[in-house]
Amino acid sequence: MYKLTGGNTLIKADAIMRHARIGDGNIVADLGCGATGYFVFMAARLVGKRGKVYAVDIQKTILETVARRVKVEQLSNIEIVWSNLEIFNATKIEPASLDVGLLINTLYQSRKRAEIMRESIRLIKKDGRLVVVEWENTSLPFGPPAAERVNEQNLTAAAPKLGLALTEEFTAGPCHYGLVFSKI
Repeated sequence: MYKLTGGNTLIKADAIMRHARIGDGNIVADLGCGATGYFVFMAARLVGKRGKVYAVDIQKTILETVARRVKVEQLSNIEIVWSNLEIFNATKIEPASLDVGLLINTLYQSRKRAEIMRESIRLIKKDGRLVVVEWENTSLPFGPPAAERVNEQNLTAAAPKLGLALTEEFTAGPCHYGLVFSKI
């Protein structure tokens, strides 16, 4: 997963987690966790037994797959949450409770990006972090069509209006950019 042909890494998961600064005892949510819950399990190791990771997605089949792996690995620090992130107040996680929210390859899948951002921000503590990773706005023979990609400049320009301050920009892979926002 997350590989290009020839073994090159398409997305730098370790770099994303390093920039997210997830630590022992943190409360984290992977908002739009995807079919494997890849970042859910990485975060679960980082938060340890005192922390918690929410695996959030709208597709119940995805969540069932993640839940099976949670059970097989006997992990007690992961909670499965079904939600439509496009609806404000829909996510059954305590408001302002997250140290870190992850939106990794989630925004490009929706036309209601502002709504997803608003719902994500609602869940993050003051001074908590929202990590957004999206496809670069370049034409590639793979990935989502260019018209569906999220313009990085538009996202950073909208951030202050949403109550976010951009604290970091990073390369999340050869085709992805990463942004770390702090909730103000």
